[in-house]
Amino acid sequence: MSTRRKSRRLPPLSGVLVLVMASTGLVVVDLTIVAVGLPLISADIGDGASAESVVVTYMVAMGALTQVVGSLSDRWGRRPLFLAGIAVFTLSSLAATVAPDLLWLDAARVVQGAGAAAIMVNGIPLLSDRYSGEERDLAIGAWGSFATAAGLLAPVFGGVLAETFGWRAVFAVNLPLGVAAWVLAVRVLPRSPGAARTTEASGTPEVSGTPEAQASRAAGRTDWLGSLLLMLGLGTATLLMLGSGDTPWSGQDTAVLLTACAALTAFLAVQLKVPAPTLELRMFGSPAFSGAMLAVLLSRVLTIGGSVYLVLYFSDGLGMSPTGAGLLMTPIFLAQIVMGMVGSKLIGDQPPGLVIGSGYALKGVGLAALALLITPDTPWWALVVPLLAWGAGGGIAGAPVMAVAVRVTAPERVGMVAGTVSTLASLGAGVGTAALGSVFALSGGDGAQAVTDGARTVLAVSAALAVVAVITTVTLVGPRRVPARVPAQEDGDPAPRREVRAAAARPTRRPAGAPSRRSSRVRTETYSPERPDSP
Repeated sequence: MSTRRKSRRLPPLSGVLVLVMASTGLVVVDLTIVAVGLPLISADIGDGASAESVVVTYMVAMGALTQVVGSLSDRWGRRPLFLAGIAVFTLSSLAATVAPDLLWLDAARVVQGAGAAAIMVNGIPLLSDRYSGEERDLAIGAWGSFATAAGLLAPVFGGVLAETFGWRAVFAVNLPLGVAAWVLAVRVLPRSPGAARTTEASGTPEVSGTPEAQASRAAGRTDWLGSLLLMLGLGTATLLMLGSGDTPWSGQDTAVLLTACAALTAFLAVQLKVPAPTLELRMFGSPAFSGAMLAVLLSRVLTIGGSVYLVLYFSDGLGMSPTGAGLLMTPIFLAQIVMGMVGSKLIGDQPPGLVIGSGYALKGVGLAALALLITPDTPWWALVVPLLAWGAGGGIAGAPVMAVAVRVTAPERVGMVAGTVSTLASLGAGVGTAALGSVFALSGGDGAQAVTDGARTVLAVSAALAVVAVITTVTLVGPRRVPARVPAQEDGDPAPRREVRAAAARPTRRPAGAPSRRSSRVRTETYSPERPDSP
């Protein structure tokens, strides 16, 4: 019998944690780092034409594939998809580095986005397999904080690379990092199970021909129709959101919108009928899960949308260089990392909705303070405290929300949940950039004062959205709707036991012909992930 271990402040370091954080950092950084080099790309290989498609193609591909890849990782295994994602991402980065023209670069970015989707959605499942209880919450919190902070730090990194080595360095930097990540992944990731499966109820190997085996095979079938409809719907929706706000609405935009709506509607209809859906819609019947997903969406809207126009204010309103503007964002980065771990720690002792809501409240205070303070003559040091509040609130709110999402869903659906998180994060980035871009266009313009006015309006709207997030999370992510986490197991202890969840909070679809399990309304699952040694 083991004694209760002391409560941790940080997750135990492991090769899996290092790998997931580093690989996810590459993906998130690539969402914004390239934007810094767009003027150089346009001048070099675009003949002066707009190079925004280099950013749009990456985001469209990634946004369209994350949910599909996440669901496939539950069926095909984490390791093969993660390794494939790193390989595709690295090779497409090489293609982008040597691109002779804009068309080549756009094609490379599409492939790179596909690889990024496979990397991103496997982060939460890999950490959920490697850790349990408090350690799992802390690991997911560290991952979430690092991912968000990496996106905020990307303008600094991109500015230095582009100004010093040229725009091709923005892609070339992925090559050694990608190779190192692939080598580390081969060493530390557990090998996926073979063709043999285990039944959900018993945990024992299937016997071909038994009802349990037939039901498991039915549940393991890939929902190709739903996957194609979702990719079409999300791809067209993302493309529409990332369109230029400077051009009037056109018939082509209407056609894209109708295509997206039709594809997503058909996707939802398919998900209600297939035995193994790409997205289990009944998960959203859990208020805590719905609240967590809404928090993910709002977090990306506020973070990506708000930061884009704040950086624009730094450069065009205050006259800073790209490097200087990026460096002024570092208070957000630092506070995000530190307070993300604090938030992950707090959800073990305090109601999760209250913790997440307090983070959004602090973030809203920082955004409102920035809206009041910024002028073309504001000294940079006067903005540091509001930026710290923004980052601290984002860490407290953003890091625990993924842990809550994992805690209220079944272990066999962690990949699906990760896909939903990544999809909503991508959509949030697109919605934030597009919607807040429209707000900026209505209030801003050319010149330092006009840019400042536009940025001030964007920050004020973001602060109002933070208030909405506070109300939503406190209401939906209540203490009775999120099961208490179990303590992390010490080495040598029996396999960690997942939290007990009511069937309503962890729905499972029973294929036609599968035996009924009505007597199993509430179950406690025993889950024994492989725990590879740290490097």
